[in-house]
Amino acid sequence: MNTSTQISLVATSFVVGVSLIEACWLTWKNRRTDTPFQWYEVWLSLVDMIGRKLLAFLPLSLAAPVFAFAWAHRIHTVTLDSVLTLLLLFVGQEFCYYWYHRASHRIRFFWATHAVHHSPNQLTLSSAYRLGWTAKLTGSAVFFTPLVWLGVRPEVVLAVLSLNLLYQFWLHTTWVPKLGWLEYVINTPSSHRVHHASNTAYLDANFGGVLIVFDRLFGTYVEERKEEPCRYGLTTPMTSANPLVVELSQWVYIARDLKSARSLRTALGYLLLPPGWRPDGSGDTTEALRQRAKAGEAVV
Repeated sequence: MNTSTQISLVATSFVVGVSLIEACWLTWKNRRTDTPFQWYEVWLSLVDMIGRKLLAFLPLSLAAPVFAFAWAHRIHTVTLDSVLTLLLLFVGQEFCYYWYHRASHRIRFFWATHAVHHSPNQLTLSSAYRLGWTAKLTGSAVFFTPLVWLGVRPEVVLAVLSLNLLYQFWLHTTWVPKLGWLEYVINTPSSHRVHHASNTAYLDANFGGVLIVFDRLFGTYVEERKEEPCRYGLTTPMTSANPLVVELSQWVYIARDLKSARSLRTALGYLLLPPGWRPDGSGDTTEALRQRAKAGEAVV
């Protein structure tokens, strides 16, 4: 067993073990409330993780040839031999992650995979490792290609991305309060609760990985407010406990819409425009939901 495999095994064991401890604690804590802990959400996340581990053995990746091309035509070869270089790599990776994550919410083709991560109707540590089975097939890693083209080895880019995702594990909690001035700099559980909320006011916000500064810079930061508690899950809640439904339902919806498309423009819209888009304007995009909410408030 090589070193990277050992590290992955230890990290996976830690993540799963801590999430199960939290699940047991939340089960006890919520035993007399109206919102008992839902263990099936944990099992769905575990099935998702196992599925991704198995699919990793298949040589199917749209990003791999893109990375190979970018590396072959790189403009430099980066050596990680200084603190400054490591810092620049960290910031560059965060920048790419922000746009990858934002695109995963705003482009339906990528959302079909990312929606799996947002499908839990309760936010717990186990939600962190429900990431969807089809990421390699959609090639979402191509958003990190600029780093490879600049001269960072592809395996280093993917390793840094893995560290980014590992950091985000602790963000999937409802019991960690706001963290004062840190809310202005790093991604915190409070910021990430907003990201996972399906409240209309909270949609499409807080896309950062470790940092929250790019959200503040590009206008996608939304603060968690006591007067509007987060409601977790998709805008149309996932009610099935069938892993295949959870993993593939968004793709089924896309296939249905593509079948009904009457033009290439409409078909491309179903793939590349935001989730909920309809050619007649009757869809449930974030913008449409907010307009309706605003209209309702005006009537009241």
